Amino acid sequence: MKTDFLFDRRRLLQAAAAWGTAATAGAAGLAQAASPSRDLSGVTLRVGTYKGLWRPLLTASGQADTPYKIDWRELNNGVLHIEAINGDALDLGSGSEIPPVFAARQKSSVKLVAVTHEDLNNQATLARKDAPIRSIADFKGKRVGYVRATTSHYYLARQLAEAGLSFSDIQAVSLTPSDGLSAFARGDLDAWAIYGYNGQLARTQYGARVIKTGVGYLSGNFPIYANPRALDDALRRAALGDLLQRLQRSFAWINGNFLAYARAQSAETRVPVGDIVELFNRRSGEYSLGPVSDAVVRSHQDVADTFLKIGVLDGPADVKPLWDRSFENVLRLPAA
Repeated sequence: MKTDFLFDRRRLLQAAAAWGTAATAGAAGLAQAASPSRDLSGVTLRVGTYKGLWRPLLTASGQADTPYKIDWRELNNGVLHIEAINGDALDLGSGSEIPPVFAARQKSSVKLVAVTHEDLNNQATLARKDAPIRSIADFKGKRVGYVRATTSHYYLARQLAEAGLSFSDIQAVSLTPSDGLSAFARGDLDAWAIYGYNGQLARTQYGARVIKTGVGYLSGNFPIYANPRALDDALRRAALGDLLQRLQRSFAWINGNFLAYARAQSAETRVPVGDIVELFNRRSGEYSLGPVSDAVVRSHQDVADTFLKIGVLDGPADVKPLWDRSFENVLRLPAA
């Protein structure tokens, strides 16, 4: 299998060229946030979702009856969400802090308008059940899968560095999550840094062992990405504000109603309900969605600086201009 030690620079540069430099929403956007008095019946939001996440979540939590239409588009990593936004094929998406680091490096016009807090035990570095691997140090010379420009790339790099290794010390294989699961099942990988339900399937169906999780390596902040063109459009901005509020209520709902959510997830992912509930019971923290804060921006800059330090980036990336606080009042959490 072909190994991949470096980013596909051609693909990143092509994506950057497509992204362009669209104008960003200004301070006036705050007044144009969600407004229930607007007629949104003619609006269709193009929203990126991951299998088993936002789409079934809104339905299970009773938040799916929107006054606008949603055109769901399933894209199962954050790089694809950002590429779709910058190609004007998506109005809203989500992912980790990692893809926007490269967007910042290329001066992309994507905006980060809110942040979710999710489980970090679901971000794991796994070893095959029969592999002679007991620690990250044992990865030296081994075939290790990961997903380029995502959380798995970031925490794997940090875990390797902590063990005195780098990507040049392993046979690094960049694969999509679904291709990675197939490779893991065939025995083409000795270890795999992966997130989400594919990692759970590797554990439950193929006996994968957890070597480390994302706890201690990831912040737990997962930005929501927005299309600046949608932010500049009064009706689409209002619809986006309403959707963010619905998602905020849905994320709060998860913590007390996970069995119902697990059933909805299972219907999409085919992961057994019991396995999803087990993962929830081992979660690193509660689910939530909130506005942008200074701490969130600092955390994101720390990620960019770490990637530069370990040689993944070819120059510094300033992430602050990507963050848009114009939904801060819309998402202000009530006092406890």
